[in-house]
Amino acid sequence: MVQRISSGSPFESRIGYSRAVVDGDMVYVSGTTGYDYANLEMPDDVAAQTRNALGTIEKALREAGSGLNDILRVRYYLTDMAHYDAVVEVLGAAFAEVRPAATMVVCGLTAPEMKIEIEATARIGAGAR
Repeated sequence: MVQRISSGSPFESRIGYSRAVVDGDMVYVSGTTGYDYANLEMPDDVAAQTRNALGTIEKALREAGSGLNDILRVRYYLTDMAHYDAVVEVLGAAFAEVRPAATMVVCGLTAPEMKIEIEATARIGAGAR
């Protein structure tokens, strides 16, 4: 049975997607930007946006019975390579031990305040092995 997880973001219902979808032991987390969904604010700082995105991803994974340590694949979408060093510092701290397969792309995002978007795929229990 498929489980759909929401972060409470108004974008999910408006656009028609789930923050994460659980199918068996796999968890597919949608592209997640740096909004603080408690107050719908986007920090200007790219490191803060990265931390917020990881927090939203971690919350969805916990609801699925998983965690950041179960992430197998991650994709990072940056709006400007000038953000690279600040983003890598946050990501390196979060994934130093996990070391998922990763891709980073420089591209435009859907709103000008967005500087990073993170998409992840996890397998429940993968981090325990």
